[in-house]
Amino acid sequence: MSRRWIQNPNRCEDEYLDGIEDFIEFARRHNPGATRIRCPCRRCNNTLWETIENVGFHLVRNGMVETYSIWNLHGEQLDNASSSNATRVDNIEPIVDPNEQVMDIINDAFPFASTNINQEGEDDMPTPMDSAEFEQYEQLLKSANQELYPGCESFSVLTAIVELMHGK
Repeated sequence: MSRRWIQNPNRCEDEYLDGIEDFIEFARRHNPGATRIRCPCRRCNNTLWETIENVGFHLVRNGMVETYSIWNLHGEQLDNASSSNATRVDNIEPIVDPNEQVMDIINDAFPFASTNINQEGEDDMPTPMDSAEFEQYEQLLKSANQELYPGCESFSVLTAIVELMHGK
């Protein structure tokens, strides 16, 4: 498969758009079930994880890193001749559920909302919450558990807001 499309400065040209489709199919085939992959656009530079659809948009908008012709971060195997010059990546970031991250943030912001059991098995006394803090906590929990839209299990309302703010 030719990868000269990566060097093409005209990102509206059919060769470039077809190349993006080939890359997306390659990434799906070599990362089955993955919802997020490293984004090889010039802005993300294979350091940020994006949904596969967003990667396609980024590649059209920003262009692909021109030196990324061997897609080793997306499942392509290096041959022996080129592997001696290539940088080996041993630590691949795990795919983290954004909803779990949001719940961790809530628990960090309101550590006193739940009781912890100490080593002797006795309940620790929770720090009292005033009514305003309790209302904030309840609102955050409600937003964290509410689906973004009916049937959407991958994002809650709060997760979507956090992702939008992260993008900003």
